[in-house]
Amino acid sequence: MITDKTLSTPIALTIAGSDSGGGAGIQADLKTFSALGAYGCSVITALTAQNTRGVQGIFDVDPAFIHQQLDSVLSDLDVKAVKVGMLSQPEVIETVAERIEHYQVKRLVVDPVMVATSGDVLLQREAIKTLKEVLIPKASLITPNLPEAAVLLDQDKPENTRQMLDMIEPLLELGAKAVLLKGGHLTGSQVEGGKAVDFYHDGQSLHRLESSWTETDNTHGTGCTLSSAITALLAQGFSMSEAVQGGKEYIAAAIAKADELNIGQGHGPVHHFYRNW
Repeated sequence: MITDKTLSTPIALTIAGSDSGGGAGIQADLKTFSALGAYGCSVITALTAQNTRGVQGIFDVDPAFIHQQLDSVLSDLDVKAVKVGMLSQPEVIETVAERIEHYQVKRLVVDPVMVATSGDVLLQREAIKTLKEVLIPKASLITPNLPEAAVLLDQDKPENTRQMLDMIEPLLELGAKAVLLKGGHLTGSQVEGGKAVDFYHDGQSLHRLESSWTETDNTHGTGCTLSSAITALLAQGFSMSEAVQGGKEYIAAAIAKADELNIGQGHGPVHHFYRNW
């Protein structure tokens, strides 16, 4: 079959770590890209020995090989949007930032992955400064959860939506064009009216995003999935606001359907293919 090369295919790139358990990282990103209609490609920054109960080991990929992977993908594929996840070392962050600038990536979603759902630390402390200085200022959007936002701003984790709101402007001042602050770590009495509340600032105005709260232990990979959902929609030409809203709707449904899966003995993954299975 001959393919018309003039047709545009929505290609999304994930730059992140591999989750051997399949629920987060590269694996979650590629599943999400596929579920939402984008062709997924990847640059692997680290290998993890990981399952639903935790992270048993991390093997960092050499920055020179990450550089080579980036060149291989970006010099050939017409990548429409890029998502960045786990970057554990300063040298890796610098390499990714330099290549992003070299290839003039226009739609860049940075998920500042620092801690896994299990509580395992995934980002070296010395890498946080580098992330803030060289990569976040290049981002079209950053998607921190509450613990990550607290680390980025060197503050205590917010315990309610009012404290979340106080973080928005300081997060924008880090240099990204837009911020999506995820409220999924609010629990119990902190959850307002049974709603999962996020705040999105597009650089001009603030938007409150709500979805129904789902009680489940199967939340492994939620952050990876949301950021990659936004990236998949950006790759298809949606505006940032449309992609954020669509990503929020997708992750809410994937969490709501998570208990239909039976994966592992700890925090299971969300259901990336709830529309298909």
